[in-house]
Amino acid sequence: MSYTQIKTPDRKLLNRLSSTLRAQKLTIAVAESCTAGLLQNVLSHAEESMSFFQGVMTVYNIGQKAKQLNVNPIFAVQNNAVSKDIAEKMALEIAQKFNAELGVAITGYAQPVPEEDICSCFAYIAFSKNSKVILSKRILGDPQKSLSANQSVYVEKIIKELLNKRI
Repeated sequence: MSYTQIKTPDRKLLNRLSSTLRAQKLTIAVAESCTAGLLQNVLSHAEESMSFFQGVMTVYNIGQKAKQLNVNPIFAVQNNAVSKDIAEKMALEIAQKFNAELGVAITGYAQPVPEEDICSCFAYIAFSKNSKVILSKRILGDPQKSLSANQSVYVEKIIKELLNKRI
């Protein structure tokens, strides 16, 4: 099996996010599912990341989302833990667990899952700030792209949304 090289967001974008968070004295914690730790990796490369990045949990399945982030397992089973409500819960819980002002969460599919009749690539992202959801939306990947390519697309969209949200 060959892996596609992971594309990371433009360093200028990443450093702009770092500057914004530091200027506003905001810390951030991340709950990742379909990006499988890529967002953590990218954030760790930002200028002075230790001054704003609190940490991450990669909760790749329903059981861990329920155990680590208090996602209701009965509701999660109904949609394979991929929904706007679950992303919001993840964002709120991760911020609380890491004592961060901002929580960022993503849950979704970075590649089609034909056995579950998932033919497209999409994810839900959510941001919380000071215990309130400030953004929640569905983002799209490309079913023709590789898993790692879609993970990179999702991470770049999250970084851009954080900057556009003017946190």
